[in-house]
Amino acid sequence: MEFSIATLLSNFPDEKLVAAKVLEKKLGCTDEPSLRRLQIALDALEKVGILVKERGKYRRVFEAGIVEAKLRCSSKGFCFAIQNVEGAADIYVRESHLSTAWNGDRVLVKITKEGNRRRSPEGEVKLILERANPSVLARIKQSMDNTGKVIYKAVPLDDRLLFELDLVTNGDDLSAAIDHLVHAEIVRYPLASYPPLGRVAQVLGSDAEAAADIDIVCCKHDLPRKFPATVLSSLEKFSHKLSKTILKSRLDLRHLITLTIAPAAGGYIDEKTLLVEQAFTLEKIEGDLWRVGIHIADVANYVPADSPLDREAKKRGRSTQLGDKVLPMLPETLLAHCSLLPGQDHLAISVLLSLSSNGEVVEFEIQRSAIQVDFHLTESQAQDILLRHHTNLDLQQADIEELSPVFATLDQLFVLSQSIKERRLERGSFELNLPYEGSQFNDEGIAEAAIALPNHPAGSMVRELMILVNQMVGSHLLALGVPSLYRVQPAPDPDDAVELHKLASNLEIDLQLENEDTVTPFDFQKYIEDFSQSKAQKVLNSLLQSTLRPSVYSTNSGYHFSLALSGGYTHFVSPARRYADLMVQRILMLVFDEGRDRRSTRVKEKVDLHHSSCHGEINWNVLPPNVQEELEEQLASLIVPLNEREKEVQEAETDLAGLKKAELMKERTGEIFQGVITGVQSYGFFVEMEVSVGNGTPFYPEGLVHVSSLKDDWYEYRSRQEALVGRKNRKQYRLGDRVEVQVKSVDYYRQQIDLVTVGSESAFDDDERDEYPFPNFDDE
Repeated sequence: MEFSIATLLSNFPDEKLVAAKVLEKKLGCTDEPSLRRLQIALDALEKVGILVKERGKYRRVFEAGIVEAKLRCSSKGFCFAIQNVEGAADIYVRESHLSTAWNGDRVLVKITKEGNRRRSPEGEVKLILERANPSVLARIKQSMDNTGKVIYKAVPLDDRLLFELDLVTNGDDLSAAIDHLVHAEIVRYPLASYPPLGRVAQVLGSDAEAAADIDIVCCKHDLPRKFPATVLSSLEKFSHKLSKTILKSRLDLRHLITLTIAPAAGGYIDEKTLLVEQAFTLEKIEGDLWRVGIHIADVANYVPADSPLDREAKKRGRSTQLGDKVLPMLPETLLAHCSLLPGQDHLAISVLLSLSSNGEVVEFEIQRSAIQVDFHLTESQAQDILLRHHTNLDLQQADIEELSPVFATLDQLFVLSQSIKERRLERGSFELNLPYEGSQFNDEGIAEAAIALPNHPAGSMVRELMILVNQMVGSHLLALGVPSLYRVQPAPDPDDAVELHKLASNLEIDLQLENEDTVTPFDFQKYIEDFSQSKAQKVLNSLLQSTLRPSVYSTNSGYHFSLALSGGYTHFVSPARRYADLMVQRILMLVFDEGRDRRSTRVKEKVDLHHSSCHGEINWNVLPPNVQEELEEQLASLIVPLNEREKEVQEAETDLAGLKKAELMKERTGEIFQGVITGVQSYGFFVEMEVSVGNGTPFYPEGLVHVSSLKDDWYEYRSRQEALVGRKNRKQYRLGDRVEVQVKSVDYYRQQIDLVTVGSESAFDDDERDEYPFPNFDDE
């Protein structure tokens, strides 16, 4: 089992002794080579003073002035160490103090010089905890060594990686690959005076454009496309049959009419098999109450904790959607079994909500269950059913006959979901009117701000139900006082809101904060309403989105700004795609199996740990102390790698989208498009174009009009007005202006699109522009 120093150290809680046997189990070290590597690592960490050995066990030493951080380097050689703690200062690290660390590496940094208001603190790398680059995208070059022998080197394309790899040829002839783009694996990292070694894993092409875009992204972001043999072999004993004993131990819901809706994006495990994680039931109960059952595939039942399967899923963090291809978190054979498709019994975790007609949750319970899916709908079928009374869309006769039993259920679920949405908006949650590009997740996913789904009633219905379930599960774990992984999003920085106000004022929109010291979701609701009256609505909503802080996983139940929730929100509905959801399933199982439903055995009255009726009734620790302590340690070690992996995967998905846009625009070099100015800087302005592909689907590439291409005048940048203004002709290029641009050139790998202007149109009417007060630049 391979492990990093960071993974090893994550198993050391504050000031506690840990036995080597415990580490062997947690790190999956079972064979002689891995046990030997573990012992070497422990000895080395003891020698450098990170660990001390007492009574045959190890304890981590936390030294003042030494912090854990991630390196972010520039092409000029200097780096900053970014700490995990929010608000902590970045630490400047000179190139001579990197100690062979590379960009992206996780390190321990010793602070050598304290910072002040004007200068960052300085430091030096004391220990490399985890390497971020097990492989690199590189070009091969040929050179000579001191003896005149031909050698080959790999030069990374990323100019922040300041090294060259000496290539181990292993008898391969690399002469034909000179100047080609390759995927080079690191064989040995730099050690003292020895340079790093690598080997060519794959020749991708003569240049970036000749290589497959998915190959580039997978190599660049180190995305694994195959599962290790140890993981696949662990599935050989996997049983697809559900025993009667297992089924009897669960709430049997197989008699209920159950339907599933395939997600619009990222739904396929492979070319033939769908991955469906959520199913729905609906029952009418007393009065105006409805019992909505939301059933999530019980993936945790098939993924034992600390197994090879679990460790690989933890390493991947979540599945990655690269265009139409999904790199799964779990092997395809397991996903196919967990997928909630008709024709077989399924194990699920069911959240049973009692909902009033106005969308209020009266009560709920969470149960292990057995379900059977009766109807499987595509999102387009569900949408046609919901819109059948309002449009001319006609379902196929075969669909009508087969699916008619669920028409009323689907209609009522949609009505309830709209009431749920109204309640969400009433508490301050908001939706940005921005293009929806799809997601493999059925809740708010990675966007975190609910992007509006125009004309997508089926997708909107599923998402509202999923967000509600995440909220209920989070609130339940919070009420039980059980450690969990929560999803939090801090409020935007008020200074960012002030900057937004300045930009909006340039477009004649007066924004105000109710409280100058804080930004509330209701402020965002008002912003969106104000922006809807502007011709630059899309630009302003994009700027608004950029002020949002990222959502992250946390062991503390904090605020989720976009959803306007004060606490108790978690990810739960995608356990086959996100490790955090899988972990929350395990936590629920711990509660159900080992949770204490009363203060002591002497007390007769019990609470139902499955039901919301226990909220406010518990004044004892639900989990036994040793179980709770172990769970807290486990979750604390998960937070940083989960958040980092999510960021890396998001970057990879964005990278692929950028390459596809660059490829399409390269083919359209010389063409003219209408666009909107989305950003203005001293060196030029960015323009977002609306371009249609062959099937008529629009996409929105962004390019730069460099100031040097504006030949008609000398343009000056005015940050206050967010504008470039000509000295003589007074022509202005401002945020939100519509312009006509021509594609001049495209750098495919860097995803840079260079544009030149053809014509322009202001976001203002002519009379509005005349009234806008610009300073007299000639007098300055």
